[in-house]
Amino acid sequence: MRLTVIFENHAGYRKGLLGYHGFSALVEHNGRKVLVDSGTDGSVLLRNMDSLGVSPGEIDAIFLTHGHYDHTGGLKAFLQERENGIDVYAHPGIFQRRVALKQKLREIGIPFTREELESLGARFHLSPKHVEFLPGFLSSGEIERKHWDRTVGYLTKNGEYVKDPVRDDVALIVDLGREVAVITGCGHSGILNIAEQAIMLTGKPIGALIGGFHLRGAKRELLDDAIGGLKSLKVGRLYAGHCTGIDEYAYLKARLQNTGVLHVGLSLEL
Repeated sequence: MRLTVIFENHAGYRKGLLGYHGFSALVEHNGRKVLVDSGTDGSVLLRNMDSLGVSPGEIDAIFLTHGHYDHTGGLKAFLQERENGIDVYAHPGIFQRRVALKQKLREIGIPFTREELESLGARFHLSPKHVEFLPGFLSSGEIERKHWDRTVGYLTKNGEYVKDPVRDDVALIVDLGREVAVITGCGHSGILNIAEQAIMLTGKPIGALIGGFHLRGAKRELLDDAIGGLKSLKVGRLYAGHCTGIDEYAYLKARLQNTGVLHVGLSLEL
């Protein structure tokens, strides 16, 4: 398996790449190429893809980790660059209307309608259950929350705002044979819940846990609990980025020597 970071908050050290708040990664495995999320801005996504030698037309499928704008904002531009349609796998809750109330009311959901994306060739396969949608590529399905989670924002129901449980937050599990790799978008379901579900579904250890862990602003007690849990689960490597938080990443790195940081252009082979 090879994973290439296409969209991330930080651009790393290679010329021609742009850092921008959001996340997207290309996962290549078993002769298939899956784009995980699409970042926030289509022009940034396409520029980084071009700089990294990745064509939208060569992607076999899209996997969406959840329905927030910083993981879906590049979808329209990506679809417009393709000549053919493409299968998109996600949880059925991705198209809910979502808002944030700080500092002012703003929309934080997918910035396009389902109909608009379908008119551009998106073929949505939406399920809350775990499923192997391509050989070696599995959706975690809706995550069981035995531990804390890291939810944000609000849903609109009957004219009122209710806290969003972000039930559509799922992870991509890549079967590597003796172990698995797990790719998260933001980890709203809680990174320990995600890791435990991946192990439960596959019966295999996690060789690498990659993505946003949504620990920015977390209290030290929660960070310590995450560290202890990941140690007990014997996760091989951590690659943290996006919403993990800079200070929080440093805290993890100081206590888990197997921790690396994500940036645009980073390529991992597992």
